Order: sequence, then C-alpha cells, then structure tokens
Amino acid sequence: MSFLPFTRPAIDEETITGVAEVLRSGWITSGPQVKAFEAALSKLCGGRPVRALNSGTAALEIGLELAGVGAGDEVITTPLSWVATANVIVQAGARPVFVDVDPATRNIDLAKMEAAIGPRTKALLPVYLAGLPVDLDRLYSIAASRKLRVLEDAAQAFGSSWRGTAIGARGDLVAFSFHANKNITTAEGGAIVLPSESDVAPCEKLRLQGVTRSGEDGMEVDVAGGKFNLTDVAARIGLGQLPRLAEFTAKRRALARRYFARFDRSLGCGLPPEDFENSNWHMFQVVLPERFPRAQFIARMREAGIGVGVHYPAIHLFALYRRLGFREGQFPNAERIGRAIATLPLFPAMESADVDRVCDAAAKILSKAHA
Repeated sequence: MSFLPFTRPAIDEETITGVAEVLRSGWITSGPQVKAFEAALSKLCGGRPVRALNSGTAALEIGLELAGVGAGDEVITTPLSWVATANVIVQAGARPVFVDVDPATRNIDLAKMEAAIGPRTKALLPVYLAGLPVDLDRLYSIAASRKLRVLEDAAQAFGSSWRGTAIGARGDLVAFSFHANKNITTAEGGAIVLPSESDVAPCEKLRLQGVTRSGEDGMEVDVAGGKFNLTDVAARIGLGQLPRLAEFTAKRRALARRYFARFDRSLGCGLPPEDFENSNWHMFQVVLPERFPRAQFIARMREAGIGVGVHYPAIHLFALYRRLGFREGQFPNAERIGRAIATLPLFPAMESADVDRVCDAAAKILSKAHA
C-alpha cells in the first residue's frame, strides 16, 4: 500500500502546460501573470486591493510596517502558530504579547486578548489555526473600541469565511499564504489584502526595495523595502488553482465529515470543532491523550504508511522567546495542545477509504494505550 502523506498539492495538467508557456515566454519574474493573479484574488476578496508576495511571512512583515508597528510597540498574538507569526513582530523591533488559546477552537482567546491590551499595544494579530477564523465581529469591535490596527494571519484560511463573508473581503490587513501545503498553492507565495487604495503604493514600495519609478529612467528610494515580489511562474500556478478553490473546499469538508464519522471518540483524543460553515478545513488535527507520546504515535503511523504532521509546538517555549522572558506555564492551553497536537492526512486527492485507513490505524495504535 502506498504511503499516504498528511498533505499533497493538486496541480492539473492545464496548469503545468500554462507554467511551461510562461517559461517559454521569456518573462518569468513579476509581470502580467502576477497582475492577473492579483486581480483574481481581489475579486474573491470583495474587490479590495490585493498584492501578491513571495510568502505569507512577507505579507505579515509588510502588514506590520503598514500598520506602523516598530520599536517599543507591542503586538498581541497567539503562541499556537507557525513561528513566523511571532518572528515578524520581533524583526519589526516590537514585542510579541502572547495570549492563551481557547481550548475548544485552539484560536486566540478574544476575552484574554482584550484584557492584555496595554498602553504600548499597537496591533492585534490573530491566527486562524487550520483555517478556522476567530469571531471577526468581536475582534473588530475590540479593535475599534481601543483604536488598534488588526493584521489577520489568515495563512491557513484562504477559502474560509465568517458568517457568509469570505476571509479577506472585510476588515483591516489580511495575510494569506500559498505555500505548497496550503489549500491553493503557488509553490511558495502569499498575498496581502489592503484596507484601502492608499495602501497600494506603500505596499508596492515595501515589496521591492522601496523603489518608486517615474518615466523611463526615473527612480527614487525613500524607504528600506525588501525583496518580496512573486514570480510570474508562481502566479501562473496560482491562476490554475483559483478556479478549483470551491471544488477543493467541498472535498476537504467531505473528508472532514468522514473523519468525524469514523474516528473512535472513546480513545481520548480531542477533535477539532465541527464547523462546516466557516472553516476551509485546511487541516484535520487531533490532540492526543497526554499518556501517549506524540513521537511514538507519529512513528507508529509512519510504519503503517501514513504521514502525520505537527502543527504546532507552542512558540513561547522556543529558545528565542525564552530569552525574551517567556517561560513554561504561562499559557497552559497552548502548551498542552502544542505537546499533543497531531495533523492527520487531509487533501483533495484523498478518498473516503483513505480516511478510513487513517482512522483504523490510529485506533489500533491508541487502543493499546487506552487499554
């Protein structure tokens, strides 16, 4: 039986042909394909301006700068995310203020977020773990009442929604990722949704070395931008993926429903919230029983030909953040989940039989610890 990874991109032959055409065209860096990709993204985000970038991390970096975050500022975020979420805050010269997660949703606890706001708070940076958004109505109510910027880390939430409105179609700054393991991919890439047209020019300067061009030979640099542009090769992959977003999302939801129907709940695992209205089901994550070491579970699943991911260890326990003064015991929900969370296979090419295979293998492995 073939190995079943926890994720795999779905690239069709039409897209492969399209990429070959871009390569033959002679224009392979940022050009017409990027512009077309941005226009398509904007349409999916309610017509708001969108700029494509070479990673979701770049979207967060530029978002913080557009929000005016700098030295001495604080940004409130979650410790349960990919470490890039916090790293960009540190790189901006600001301090991450971690807030524990809601044990049910595994997203930042908005009540605790509000309580953590202080005189140096500049922005709120929620993360939509596995594609499940936070309560956006409450989030933006908090932000408005305290006059704070919001940068949504929606790296995993492209195709998700909140009460019928697509993520990215409302709000402040929104960062997406199109890494190879995301619901649609550009191989590597990302995008930022901007709150107004006035943010476009500053974003474009930050995207490419701070350069402003005028005429054929005019060039000026007045900010220290980076090198964050997306290539036309990558954008063409994205243009091939976007028409399949609804198909991919429907398949992921069907597979998630199969997991809920087949997973043995008596084994003591924590299952994700059964949200089929808002989540794009980027990942299906279980929290293992504390008595069963995750490393052993992953090894045993691999022996059964099944890949398992770890998303994510609690950020504040990494050495960098311990040096900033964070310590074990500060955020018990995130720490407990971070120690035991396991991401099971979920991608559009899977079939119901693959889910059954995963559930059967997990039950066989975990039942021995449960006995």
